[in-house]
Amino acid sequence: MSIPQISEFTIRRHANAKSFQRGEAYYEAGAVNAVTQRGHLLQAEVTGTEARPYHVNLSFDSSGLTSVNCTCAYDFEGWCKHIVATMLVCARNSENIEQRPTLEQLLDRLDPIQTQKLLQDLVTEYPPLIEAIDRHVTWMTNPAVQEKITKSLRRSTINPVPFRGQVRQILRDTVRYFEEGYEEEPIGEELLSVVQTAVDFSERGESENAIAILEAITSTCAENWDDVAEYGAENDEIVGELNNAWCEAILSVELTPEEKVDIQINLEAWQDEWNADFGLVMEALRQGWDYPPLVRVLQGNITERGAWEEDVPDYADDLALIRLKILERQERYQEYLYLAEAEGQTQQYLTMLGRLGRVEEAIDAAQTQMNSMEEAFALAKALSVQGALQQALDIAQSGLNLPGNCQYELGIWTSDLALEWGNSEAALLAIKAAFQVKPCLVDYQKMAELAGENWESVKTDLLRIIRTDGALGTESAKVDIFLYEGLIDDAIAIVSELSSYYSELIYQVMDAAISHNPSWVIANARRRAEKIMDAGKAEYYYYAVEWLKKARNAYLESGKKADWSSYRENLIQTHARKRKLMGMFKQKGME
Repeated sequence: MSIPQISEFTIRRHANAKSFQRGEAYYEAGAVNAVTQRGHLLQAEVTGTEARPYHVNLSFDSSGLTSVNCTCAYDFEGWCKHIVATMLVCARNSENIEQRPTLEQLLDRLDPIQTQKLLQDLVTEYPPLIEAIDRHVTWMTNPAVQEKITKSLRRSTINPVPFRGQVRQILRDTVRYFEEGYEEEPIGEELLSVVQTAVDFSERGESENAIAILEAITSTCAENWDDVAEYGAENDEIVGELNNAWCEAILSVELTPEEKVDIQINLEAWQDEWNADFGLVMEALRQGWDYPPLVRVLQGNITERGAWEEDVPDYADDLALIRLKILERQERYQEYLYLAEAEGQTQQYLTMLGRLGRVEEAIDAAQTQMNSMEEAFALAKALSVQGALQQALDIAQSGLNLPGNCQYELGIWTSDLALEWGNSEAALLAIKAAFQVKPCLVDYQKMAELAGENWESVKTDLLRIIRTDGALGTESAKVDIFLYEGLIDDAIAIVSELSSYYSELIYQVMDAAISHNPSWVIANARRRAEKIMDAGKAEYYYYAVEWLKKARNAYLESGKKADWSSYRENLIQTHARKRKLMGMFKQKGME
């Protein structure tokens, strides 16, 4: 079976520029050790930065590639460099792809006795395999169970087998990672990537194929999860994503009553076997789009109960957001607005009004419904796209006074919009709001430019903010600002008690403080160096010597060369038996 045509244009389209460049370098360096084809599956090993090679899997059918994944941790835009390198082999050197038999072809070569011996040998080598065989034999020899589990949507055109194989491989790799003591295991990101493939099908209007893929993922996880559960792997995250993906697929397609029953039976079986909760999917399956309270809402009849006639479940927001996503995709905008309003999805409601150009309605609704920075930010961006810049600025400014977790992002965006509108005063206030939660030297300098002749007053306020703010993670920005202003003592106060984990930041302050406060540099550097040397931890001697270099520079800068010589001699006498340390002293000219 020939592989699909893969052009370099296709590869570039699926990878960002950096990934393509690095992938091509991997290809040129021969990092792709081997590419094998087994029917609809291409597999490759690619040498990377880890001792163990990365595994790339490419699945395809007659229409082209159906899934692409790699065992690396890349989680950015498009294909990773290992996939790119593998694709380049397929595009440029397809003759080097080794053809290997599929599992079906391999088994066809064996008679029943040989097949039995193969399984026995594999179980001897991989003991956990017996549990999977036990489950499959039970299903294969129990027609009722088999019928219950394997019914699927008959209108799908995609082959689910590669997805089952992909999930099994992820679980096998996870077991191996656990057994080999790796801190990171591939199960989370890789399984979610397979689920995303199903979501992509739903978004393209191919929900039948999405359901076929989800059946393959869910059944395979349920069948094989015990293998990873014994190592402590939990299924909460993947079950949550499957709930959402199943819900979107089910609500995006017309299902017959028989198909609904089949899906329900399967989900109930997997739920029991996997100890999972598919309540969201079950509810979506039960309600569809014909649920009377939902129908009334979509017609504009909104009550306090929203789209529910019974108690509102915990997953009501998730279900509402999935319905809104589908309504938007189908361009049913008025129904979208009715549902968003009824279910309290304020951000979606206000944003859609803005996107539809219904600016005045959006502004009026915001006055009574907008309760968070996130809602204000989303609406402001929607209004700006419509060209309603003044209204967008007003909403964004209001949002900065609301609770939320995007104050920095909203403040910077509002400042840029205010400058575009020619309002430097509003720009200064917005960037100051951003600075309050995330100080930054670049923003500090920008405010100096915006404040003009009022800078001294503004600067006093900003310095007060960073002196009194105890937020973690802002130490570097504060030091940058204090050193920029020549406020050495303030910078010293920031780093004096920091752990040596922040050594680069402490070095920065020490270098600036040598002429201003050499005594502090000497005392702080000696304390850190002596702690390492006294502990006798040879692997950290390098850092001790680096601290001593800072102390020496401060001694010499302050005209205390004799004091340094005396201190150095005392250190040599005290630690003379620590050969590694003494060797570093000599190497660094500290003797």
